[in-house]
Amino acid sequence: MIEDNHLIETTISSERVFEGLLLKVNRDEVCLPNGKSSIREFISHPGAVVIMAFLENGNLLFERQFRYPLNRVFLELPAGKIDPGEEILETAKRELLEETGYVAKEWRYIGVMHPCIGYSDERIEIFSAHGLHLAGEKQLDHNEFLDVLELSAEDAKAAVWNGQITDSKTITALYWLEHPSAKK
Repeated sequence: MIEDNHLIETTISSERVFEGLLLKVNRDEVCLPNGKSSIREFISHPGAVVIMAFLENGNLLFERQFRYPLNRVFLELPAGKIDPGEEILETAKRELLEETGYVAKEWRYIGVMHPCIGYSDERIEIFSAHGLHLAGEKQLDHNEFLDVLELSAEDAKAAVWNGQITDSKTITALYWLEHPSAKK
């Protein structure tokens, strides 16, 4: 085992400086490994899931959705925020149905990613879903607008390389396509 104690920072004090509907901003004073102190500002996030949903033809479901912070439409895998007290698999099932209208017979937990380790505690749990069938219309939240489309794994990877997909959760999930746990 690698010993990491010489890298650990400890909390001296913690202050919540903003609390919004989704995000909370914290400012902590920490003791550094050398005994000096510093300030750490970070965002607390409830966590999210991302789903690699495989259609019968082997293609993956994708979404096109406007993302306000960057003022543009992004191509990304279905995903969504974990509600308080909700199990991550239930979040994945709920988000797939709400955003695409599909349900899956088989679910696999793939792994976790941390998209913004320098300023957020957000984690995104990665799932694959197989045996999809359309259960009806999308059930989008009242403030959610998106288009659903399908891409082959090869086209999705090409979209990363040509800059059409820049979303970190989608790129990370697509990387997992090479691992046996993501395959049927």
